[in-house]
Amino acid sequence: MYKAPEQYLDSDTATGRVMAHARLLLKLSRRFAAVAPVGLRHAAHVANYKSGKIIIHADNGAVAAKIRQMSQRLGDELSKGGTQCSGIEVKVQPSTIPSQSTASTQKPLSAKACATLRSTAEKLPQGNLRQALDKLLACAARQE
Repeated sequence: MYKAPEQYLDSDTATGRVMAHARLLLKLSRRFAAVAPVGLRHAAHVANYKSGKIIIHADNGAVAAKIRQMSQRLGDELSKGGTQCSGIEVKVQPSTIPSQSTASTQKPLSAKACATLRSTAEKLPQGNLRQALDKLLACAARQE
């Protein structure tokens, strides 16, 4: 007989609490999307719920400021959904855009740095540190 993953997660006490919290966050997220003004729905989201306080992450400071201004009304509306809301905490947490990640660039070593590393490696006994320095010197780009 087929059992959904949720059934396995709900059967254990520890994971059952995590699943209950996840369901609560999902419920709060849907409620927030329903009661938040149209301009803020996609720029902020419910991040957590702790001790009656809802934590909301906003994409930027302007959105965070507007949500803070509206926190009392939003808290009242979110409480109507059945979850006790004693306050709202807003944090600026910009959403990451994968296409904006930057690749690291290889920094060249100067001739003086290479010479210093080489003399240091030659003075060391055979071991992991000497091997690491030898590998660094072999792979490092050099400044011309």
